[in-house]
Amino acid sequence: MQIDRRRFVQLAGLGVAGPALLPARAVHAASADPALDPLRPECHLLPPHNWMNDPNGPIWWKGSYHLFYQLNPHAAVWGDMHWGHAVSPDMVHWRHQPVALAPTARGADSEGCFSGSAVVADGVPTFIYTGVQNAPPELVTQRDGANKLRETQLLATAADDDLVRWNKLDQPVIATPPPGVAVTGFRDPCPWREADAWYLGVGSGERGKGGCVLLYRSRDLRQWEYLHKLAEGKPNGKQAVNPCDSGEMWECPDFFPLGNFHCLLYSTEGKVIWTTGRYDARTHHYAPEHEGVLDHGAFYAPKSFLAPDGRRILWGWIQETRPEADYAAAGWAGVMSLPRALGVDASGRLTMAPAAETASLRGARLHSSARANGAWRWPLAALRCEMSLRTDEPAAVRLRTRGATVWELSLDPAHGKVQCAERSFSAAPSAASLPVRLFLDGSVIETFIGAEEALTSRVYALAPGETELEVETGLNTAEPAVWMLDPISPDRLTH
Repeated sequence: MQIDRRRFVQLAGLGVAGPALLPARAVHAASADPALDPLRPECHLLPPHNWMNDPNGPIWWKGSYHLFYQLNPHAAVWGDMHWGHAVSPDMVHWRHQPVALAPTARGADSEGCFSGSAVVADGVPTFIYTGVQNAPPELVTQRDGANKLRETQLLATAADDDLVRWNKLDQPVIATPPPGVAVTGFRDPCPWREADAWYLGVGSGERGKGGCVLLYRSRDLRQWEYLHKLAEGKPNGKQAVNPCDSGEMWECPDFFPLGNFHCLLYSTEGKVIWTTGRYDARTHHYAPEHEGVLDHGAFYAPKSFLAPDGRRILWGWIQETRPEADYAAAGWAGVMSLPRALGVDASGRLTMAPAAETASLRGARLHSSARANGAWRWPLAALRCEMSLRTDEPAAVRLRTRGATVWELSLDPAHGKVQCAERSFSAAPSAASLPVRLFLDGSVIETFIGAEEALTSRVYALAPGETELEVETGLNTAEPAVWMLDPISPDRLTH
């Protein structure tokens, strides 16, 4: 089930956030206790209760990593968007902070603080984000068949070094789309600095023309001039009320240099597209040369930042794929991915791998049962493990609960083919063999295949103590390495 990240759901009384996450508003008791839910991840970042979606504004500041995210602090469904906040020494172990941004009554973000970015400008951490408010038809920018909202780009500056308190500008820094552009949406700003000025991409599109990224320039982050479209695509030919489904709207753009290339990420048609190519800093035009799907599963709206050691690190929103009634009743929905390190190969294609810091999650090495019928098996007392496999033979990785296969990944290295349920894609072998890393955490499975492909799965049929990991390979393949993963908090609430 695809989740429309922009659709407000009129559903109340289904969740409660921890006291550090809530402004002074009435809330209702959760219908379930997430701390007792074995399907809730223990090694990923997510709020103690309720709904999470897009990562926002990752930033390194004063010796700590800060990550913000879309949060509904009142229910485990999409709506009433705030910015949640967590801080970490290593991008893996997180501590929750108070809400960073909340809607301002009668302000330009009165109906929600949508996604955005963080930069340090003149020594001050600064947010640029999209605010939404109800508006008359002539000012509406979000045309997805569900909402009639005006989107504007807003700015807030940090008021303390812990990034807990933020001061908003009263008025938008970009109040309207460019003249003459009948936008399908106008949101999710991504800024960067060049030698002469600040630049900003905004996700957008036009009916009949396709999704695009609008490019702006500013000397001070407050006064912006529109330049042109940084990049644009074409519709997929499908008739859809929501322009994201037809490719006529690009959400959550992210644009940055990577090696000798530039990379543009954007989300549309329920998936994340990556492109790499050349950016002309004189004309400010981008020419993509390669493209692909960043993750073939339940992964959307990613955001990256430049770590202090120069690595480009990315997080994405891991979506729910179960019915809304199920996650609303569970009292939590949405998970942040593990951090991923991005790179480019010699040809300019994007590469991706779990950030090195994820190794700190490894606990005891697990030992398999005796190999039988070409398969190793590891009983899982808890739903947390990492597996590392390298094979040049056909292989299958399975999760089995009470004897039934509930998830299976099939690998054909010779032909570079990968299959998982109805999803299939290509994966180029590396040095005549295919490396695979898998992270199982509750109902989340993040799998990395080769240097370029990833698949994020959600499996809700698992049970601790009744689940085993099974890997079937040819006789020439070495036994995979499997580790237990240590949880990042003692009570599943990621405190």
